[in-house]
Amino acid sequence: MNLRRWAEHFSRGIVLRRRLPAEFRKLPIYVSPEAGLRYWRWDLRKVDAMLCRMAQELVTTGSIVWDVGANVGLFTFSAAALASPSGSVLAIEPDLWMAQLLTKSARRIQRNGTEAAPVAVLAAAVSEANGISQLQIAERARAANHLVETDGSSQSGGSRSLQQTVTLTLDFLLEHFPSPTVLKVDAEGAELKALRGASKLLRVVRPVIWCEVSPENAVSVGELLREAGYQIYAAALPPDKRTPLQRASWDTLAVPMQS
Repeated sequence: MNLRRWAEHFSRGIVLRRRLPAEFRKLPIYVSPEAGLRYWRWDLRKVDAMLCRMAQELVTTGSIVWDVGANVGLFTFSAAALASPSGSVLAIEPDLWMAQLLTKSARRIQRNGTEAAPVAVLAAAVSEANGISQLQIAERARAANHLVETDGSSQSGGSRSLQQTVTLTLDFLLEHFPSPTVLKVDAEGAELKALRGASKLLRVVRPVIWCEVSPENAVSVGELLREAGYQIYAAALPPDKRTPLQRASWDTLAVPMQS
């Protein structure tokens, strides 16, 4: 076993207390290096600088945010800090262990009485139909967990175990939660399925979308979003450098076009 694999095994089950950067009110959250070794870091901005930057770009006071594939909640709770109590955040995470960690963070923030949007945690996967599936728990970082219907990423390192999970459509969730103004999707290869189950959300609600898109879904996701009246861009570029795309990029920003 090499050093990295040893560190990944050593990290299993470890939970750490951290605080978000100052621009996110220094909200206290719980993280785990089991989600990825980078979570051993103290400075969460260095864990995922782009995620922090996109939260600042997309979320404003009063925003209603849905975080599909919330993981430990770095985007979830950054969004909660920026949306303030007048907004709300829905964190959707199929991994039961990770969902419990998200719930623990949400309760800690609530107990502290910090000025932040309320966070609801839903332990479920998002797909094109309501049903039952299985979540493959990655042998390596749990951030690479994925539904068995998808290939997932090379970072999963194989399957540690399988977990039963419900799958829900985004349109179904509209019946139970406030409609989002911002939608973030990180579904490890299931993003096309998630968007296929979001016809009403895309055509009626029309949130701004930030979506991780795997290469095999790039063409189909691009077509689906453009047919729904969205213009897509590479979110990784600075705003003044972005130009419209036909094919979705790895980090796709989708903005509804004016009718």
